[in-house]
Amino acid sequence: MCRSIKTLREPYTPQVTDADVEAAALQYVRKISGFRAPAAHNAAAFDAAVAAVAAATRTLLDELVVRGARPN
Repeated sequence: MCRSIKTLREPYTPQVTDADVEAAALQYVRKISGFRAPAAHNAAAFDAAVAAVAAATRTLLDELVVRGARPN
């Protein structure tokens, strides 16, 4: 896997926007699929994958506990 996936948030950021989550999901799907934009016949699968990864990402971020983080 490519090592150039960039960090889209800092570990101690208390608030992550939906745009951050969507950008991370899109970047992941692009890396895995090998396509920057899908062909028309693959668009539905590509978009569904982005939505699924975004949902999993939101779940992960909602459930992470960062030790030493300041409470909100």
